[in-house]
Amino acid sequence: MKTGRDAVVTAISETRQADIHALEALDTRLRWLSSWTVHNANHVRTKRDGMKVGGHQASCASMTTIMSALYFSALRPQDKVAVKPHAGPVLHAIHYLLGNQSLDQLQRFRGLGGMQSYPSRTKDQIPVDFSTGSVGLGVAITAFASLVQDYLIAHGQMAEADAGRMIALMGDAELDEGNIYECLIEAYKHDIRNCWWIVDYNRQSLDSTTADRMFRRFDDIFETCGWRVLTLKYGKLQQAAFRKPGGKSLEEWIDNCPNADYAVLTYQGGAAWRSRLIADIGGKPNVRKLLDSYDDDALSALMTNLGGHCVETLLEAFAAADDDIPTMFIAYTIKGFGLPLAGHKDNHSGMMNPPQIAELRASLNIAEGQEWEPYAGLGDNVAAELDAFIRKSAFAATPPEHQAEAVPVPDRLPVPDGEEQSTQSAFGRILMDLAKAGDPLGDRIVTTAPDVTQTTNLGGFVNRRGLFRRRELADVFHAAKIPSAQKWSGHAAGQHIELGIAENNFFLMLAALGLSAPHFGTRLLPVGTVYDPFISRGLDALNYGCYQDARFLLVGTPSGLTLGAEGGAHQSINTPLIGMGQPNLDYFEPAYADEVALLMRHAFDHMQKADGSSVYLRLSTRSIPQITRTDGEWEADAIKGGYWLRKPAPGSEAALVFTGAIAPEALAAWELLAEDMPGLGLLNVTSPDLLHRGWSARRAARWTAKSVAPSHVETLLSALAPGAGLVTVIDGSPGALSWLGGVKGMRVSPLGIDRFGQTGDLPDLYRTYRLDADAIVEAAAELFLGE
Repeated sequence: MKTGRDAVVTAISETRQADIHALEALDTRLRWLSSWTVHNANHVRTKRDGMKVGGHQASCASMTTIMSALYFSALRPQDKVAVKPHAGPVLHAIHYLLGNQSLDQLQRFRGLGGMQSYPSRTKDQIPVDFSTGSVGLGVAITAFASLVQDYLIAHGQMAEADAGRMIALMGDAELDEGNIYECLIEAYKHDIRNCWWIVDYNRQSLDSTTADRMFRRFDDIFETCGWRVLTLKYGKLQQAAFRKPGGKSLEEWIDNCPNADYAVLTYQGGAAWRSRLIADIGGKPNVRKLLDSYDDDALSALMTNLGGHCVETLLEAFAAADDDIPTMFIAYTIKGFGLPLAGHKDNHSGMMNPPQIAELRASLNIAEGQEWEPYAGLGDNVAAELDAFIRKSAFAATPPEHQAEAVPVPDRLPVPDGEEQSTQSAFGRILMDLAKAGDPLGDRIVTTAPDVTQTTNLGGFVNRRGLFRRRELADVFHAAKIPSAQKWSGHAAGQHIELGIAENNFFLMLAALGLSAPHFGTRLLPVGTVYDPFISRGLDALNYGCYQDARFLLVGTPSGLTLGAEGGAHQSINTPLIGMGQPNLDYFEPAYADEVALLMRHAFDHMQKADGSSVYLRLSTRSIPQITRTDGEWEADAIKGGYWLRKPAPGSEAALVFTGAIAPEALAAWELLAEDMPGLGLLNVTSPDLLHRGWSARRAARWTAKSVAPSHVETLLSALAPGAGLVTVIDGSPGALSWLGGVKGMRVSPLGIDRFGQTGDLPDLYRTYRLDADAIVEAAAELFLGE
């Protein structure tokens, strides 16, 4: 009988082996449940349209061991995970075993109201930390979430002891995405920590196998950027074989085998492995004897015992990274591991047919009709032990997402003084005033920009609040007493996160900041500025942030043809349409400084509401005369999307409609026409987006039997006579306003910019592209007078 230290060591070893066996059983269980979920959707559930439902059995199978070891051993309650999109069914299977997911949801996979194709924060019923689906973005956002966590710790809004790891489970094909490497650069600059990226390195993508020459390059790239790289190539069976006589030759053969050949042999099985190995290395000492010690099934199991399918290897790797150093795990796997699809080059979207799934079910001792039972085929005792094992895991104790308190927003924000102002300068001055105030709103604002901080008027805020840096960064110009408008010192209390010029990083940073409330329990109010035309550079990341309902204020500035001297490459045309078409993003385009103050205040409030969203302000550097207000009657309508700057006479036959910086031309045209067209209205559309959305919702309500009040745009246009005419003008695509004619059946003459501009001053450009007062008057004459 063992006593003392030996007994303790034995007990630890036995416990570890029991845990490994449990995780291996869960690996098999997750592989079955994910495979059956996809099979049920495609071969069992009734199809009314005859279309393939889809799913990725092979991509799930390559991840089940990794996810078993991670979720039921390594993961802690404070950790957050972005799951590889095609492994979504595995995540749902994990929550099904824990009782967090319903059978109905699994049975309705990819059906209306069922579990989503890819993990979704807003549409799935299970807890999802990060939505995934747009390849590469779900990986990169974990690095920015890590930076947000460090920001909160540095600002005393989170305890260091509560810091979690931001983890991405990624397919190796995602390493082809450029945004991965853009992110790496930014992560290195900001010295991120507590980040794990685990690569399912199955070396097969949709169209092909991964290029062999890339193996060491990934290591080099990540190590250069300060990451620790742990490569999990061999499982314990392979490692044991390598130590036997002839094993070194086998190891060298595996290392030199092309990825495509390895996939083919995996699909063909043990006999093919044996034939190829004998042909290639059978003449080397002890190799034949080594191979003869395995039958075909055992040889196949040996050759596919890669690190990513070995629980013990994974647990050792996770334990080796138990610190805050960013770590990349390259886990070698077999796509379709454990399935008849394993290794086949068409397995990405391929599925098991009914005889194949039946054979797999039989091999697991699952009776027909028991496919959805969590532990079918295992026996009551084993099932009870497994259930107890997962319920004592740290992950099972993960609390619900935080419900962060709202940040108080003042009733009004100060309107900057000045007879002439641009909306961009007004934005900067309002933000700078908030930086002075030292109230809760100013303290929770976090600004960021893709290398355009100064030129988008964030500089004043940064001068007062500083750059965020975990390590002190002195302003050497200031220390040397060299005059500069930028007084940017970096410190832990700073509130501006400086980024390089990559817009994908910018939008992912905004998304990560905009999820701080549910992720970490502290609500931040992110404000990001970007040159308006370059919103298009980061559209995928913008859509990604909006899809998971991150909350932020996006400021696109300068915008439009109004940015005359910069030429066509910098003159945004279609951004109003982007703002109108992007869900979970309210687009506004103020014309005057008081509108900027009003809409910024609205944005800070709206971003925090349960039914709110992110907000996009399209601003301009064009300085225009401000108007005198006699009351605040216009404000409520401006927040709804538009108000009458000059009210039409009752039953008027005509109105001019404008948006944004083109206001002086619209006002000048109105003054020229008002004498000849008494009662002419002048409508300032502050949000083509909200007006259109309200009108669409009103129309949709007719078919859903819901009682909905007339939309705001209907109410506005009801001031005109039926069949009245509208001249619309915007420094952007004319389509942003031309739809207004459909609201009441009115005639429309739309003015705007629908082709690339060129360099020039505003009088020349506005005349050339028909945006000046004369063009508006001419359009009105043609529309209203037939001239």
